[in-house]
Amino acid sequence: MIKLRIAVLILAVLLLIGGLLTSCSPGTKSEEGTEADPMAETSDWIVLFDGSSTEGWRGFNMDSLPPNWIIEDGTLKSLGTGGDIGGDIVYGAKEFTNFHLELEWKISEGGNSGIFYHVLEGDQYKAPYENAPEYQLIDNLGFPGRLEDWQMVGADYAMYPADSTKDVVKPANEWNSTRIIFTEEKVEYWLNGEKMVEFVPWSEEWMERRNSGKWDDYPDYGKARTGLIGVQDHGSFIWFRNIRIKEL
Repeated sequence: MIKLRIAVLILAVLLLIGGLLTSCSPGTKSEEGTEADPMAETSDWIVLFDGSSTEGWRGFNMDSLPPNWIIEDGTLKSLGTGGDIGGDIVYGAKEFTNFHLELEWKISEGGNSGIFYHVLEGDQYKAPYENAPEYQLIDNLGFPGRLEDWQMVGADYAMYPADSTKDVVKPANEWNSTRIIFTEEKVEYWLNGEKMVEFVPWSEEWMERRNSGKWDDYPDYGKARTGLIGVQDHGSFIWFRNIRIKEL
């Protein structure tokens, strides 16, 4: 009888250990009965640049990538030969409407650049800024000239100035992180973990800023509700890495 009780006790312990191991193993069922996905946090992201290939990227209004953009040490780098017109590139493989865009960037001393979204192409447009909103990238500390608040890094260029109380931008040639979160209800621009800009697109306030004079020569500015992602070569070296986007 004692041997039987010991055997039953050992069997119970083994069953308990087996149950614990099964509950801790990856790919098991959650409380809702669906299989847990350890990659769920990253599976919704689309990688636009992985450090090794420029697939999907091409010049604005072009069929291929222009020679002023190269891969250098795992970064997408502009050679600084662009200007007010020419040199900008877009990710042409897919258009985006509501999204969460993340990337890292650094800029040369005195440099100027930008990130565009909802970019439209066509012969009537010479550059993305004629129709697309721009997250401003610039060397605040070393730019050779006075900058207006709507020209500072992290601003929605010529529309919404960045929060001047958050002095978080890194000096030239040091890496910064940027996030743009766009929905029709709210837009947020982030820099190095701090929210710099927030606004409601196409709101009454947005329209007042849009019609204040800066965009009089560009009637299509900001009207598109979907379009391409783009980056600017505005005559200075700039480097991008870890570019990814999630549709919302």
